[in-house]
Amino acid sequence: MNEVGKRYTCATCETQIICVKKGEGQFTCHGAPMALVTAKPLPSSD
Repeated sequence: MNEVGKRYTCATCETQIICVKKGEGQFTCHGAPMALVTAKPLPSSD
Protein backbone atom coordinates (compact mmCIF):
# COMPACT_ATOMS: atom_id res chain seq x y z
CA MET A 1 0.00 0.00 0.00
CA ASN A 2 1.21 3.52 -0.79
CA GLU A 3 1.98 5.85 2.09
CA VAL A 4 0.69 9.44 2.01
CA GLY A 5 3.45 12.06 2.04
CA LYS A 6 6.17 9.60 1.03
CA ARG A 7 8.38 9.97 -2.04
CA TYR A 8 8.84 7.13 -4.54
CA THR A 9 11.48 6.87 -7.29
CA CYS A 10 12.03 4.86 -10.49
CA ALA A 11 15.31 2.94 -10.65
CA THR A 12 15.42 3.27 -14.46
CA CYS A 13 14.72 6.94 -15.19
CA GLU A 14 14.99 8.40 -11.64
CA THR A 15 11.53 9.99 -11.86
CA GLN A 16 10.22 10.85 -8.39
CA ILE A 17 6.62 11.21 -7.22
CA ILE A 18 4.97 12.06 -3.90
CA CYS A 19 1.91 10.13 -2.78
CA VAL A 20 -0.97 12.50 -1.98
CA LYS A 21 -3.82 9.99 -1.52
CA LYS A 22 -3.88 6.62 0.23
CA GLY A 23 -4.95 3.70 -1.91
CA GLU A 24 -4.51 0.09 -2.93
CA GLY A 25 -1.85 -1.02 -5.39
CA GLN A 26 1.68 0.13 -6.02
CA PHE A 27 3.28 2.86 -8.12
CA THR A 28 5.04 1.51 -11.21
CA CYS A 29 7.28 3.02 -13.88
CA HIS A 30 8.78 1.18 -16.88
CA GLY A 31 6.84 -1.91 -15.77
CA ALA A 32 8.64 -2.14 -12.42
CA PRO A 33 7.53 -1.10 -8.92
CA MET A 34 8.82 2.26 -7.72
CA ALA A 35 11.00 2.24 -4.58
CA LEU A 36 10.31 4.24 -1.43
CA VAL A 37 12.94 6.97 -1.00
CA THR A 38 14.57 7.03 2.44
CA ALA A 39 15.94 10.10 4.17
CA LYS A 40 19.65 10.78 3.81
CA PRO A 41 21.55 10.97 7.11
CA LEU A 42 22.73 14.44 8.07
CA PRO A 43 26.48 14.98 8.38
CA SER A 44 27.82 15.25 11.91
CA SER A 45 28.66 18.71 13.20
CA ASP A 46 31.72 17.77 15.24
